[in-house]
Amino acid sequence: MASYKIVIKHSVAKDLRPIPNKDVRRILTRIEQLAENPRPPGAEQLTGDIKYRIRQGNYRILYTIEDEIVTVTVVKVGHRRDVYR
Repeated sequence: MASYKIVIKHSVAKDLRPIPNKDVRRILTRIEQLAENPRPPGAEQLTGDIKYRIRQGNYRILYTIEDEIVTVTVVKVGHRRDVYR
């Protein structure tokens, strides 16, 4: 299985600012793991959308997978109460 390229949108940097540093480190580690397995256990495809979601504590990482070009694009990161708005 090929390693996927990780692309992080510029808006994700803005999403990470209010999150505590220890949680940001965990989130970034989780994002790096998507390169090896973009559909890890616990990942769910969002209903009616092409995005996937994984959990990291109280935070959610939303991303898309493009198998044809072997790319994972991180679209949004946020607290579980706000991320789907």
